[in-house]
Amino acid sequence: MAVSEERQAKVDVVLERFFSLAKNRASAFGPEYVHLWETLESNTTGGKRFRPRMVFAAYEALGGEDFEAAAYIGAAFELLHTALIVHDDVIDNDFVRRGVANISGAYRDLATARGSDEKAAQHRGISAAVIAGDLALFNSYRLIDRSGVADNVRSRLIEVMDDALFASAAGELIDVDFATAPEMPRVDDILTMERLKTAVYSFECPLQAGAILAGASEEVVATLGDFGREIGIAYQLVDDLLGVFGLEAETGKTTLGDLREGKRTVMISYATSTAEWDSIEPLIGKHDLTEEEAASVRAVLTSCGARSFAEGLARYYGNRALARLAEPHIPPALRVELHPVADAVLGRVK
Repeated sequence: MAVSEERQAKVDVVLERFFSLAKNRASAFGPEYVHLWETLESNTTGGKRFRPRMVFAAYEALGGEDFEAAAYIGAAFELLHTALIVHDDVIDNDFVRRGVANISGAYRDLATARGSDEKAAQHRGISAAVIAGDLALFNSYRLIDRSGVADNVRSRLIEVMDDALFASAAGELIDVDFATAPEMPRVDDILTMERLKTAVYSFECPLQAGAILAGASEEVVATLGDFGREIGIAYQLVDDLLGVFGLEAETGKTTLGDLREGKRTVMISYATSTAEWDSIEPLIGKHDLTEEEAASVRAVLTSCGARSFAEGLARYYGNRALARLAEPHIPPALRVELHPVADAVLGRVK
């Protein structure tokens, strides 16, 4: 089994054990509560375990050997990720993720099947998702408690988890404000939002957690945070590009969703400053945007330079991330482990 598969398997075991215990405990409160835990579990399984891989990447490269403890920390970040996307779907009033009913959608459909009208069914779905997200959020901290690490290490890891959640909440609030702002936000403001909302909890903090668990110096921990920030911004820039120009068969994400939503991305912000913006402005945020109209938007985003600007910016941040790995206090093994991370992010830019 490949190293990455071994990491995922260890995290999967921790999460399976966690959910098994939770469902057994929930059974004392009735089958409906067990079903909520089952639905939450289904929203946690099958992912790429990207954040745990960041934990393991730093931990193993820095000489860590307690893979059970690392699996618990990786699982904690995976559960935090689940909590944040569940709540993000509530904020966005989304009932589907990756083409499948999310927790809101599953409970909405269940209520509809039981005879509720549309408004009542949606309220039930959203309510269930809020509860499930709260459970995932709280228990992400509990998984750190259960990792068996020394008290001083556990305290430091909880601080990092706090940093991840605190920053993500700030980024989510900025994103919510963007959606109702009369003016298109500036490129720098969008980059700040994306760093806070996604890069901190997906890259910066998992890498730092792995380093802390391995007993690395504060200098190394800080540099890994810098690397994570830069590569996390690059990752989100590429993700936004793929949200418009990607292949759904490869990404699992429709290329109409972001355009219909009118998502505030670097590409769209850049396009507003060009002479061609007027030709696509009515189409950005059009809820029933057709494939033909989307093709027109893509053509303009390409011809006006917005696409190439975002691609260049992603490469810029990717190169900044790689530069951080050149610091003399970064061990060669860590460079070897993290260079492919940067390469994989930038490799998504066609």
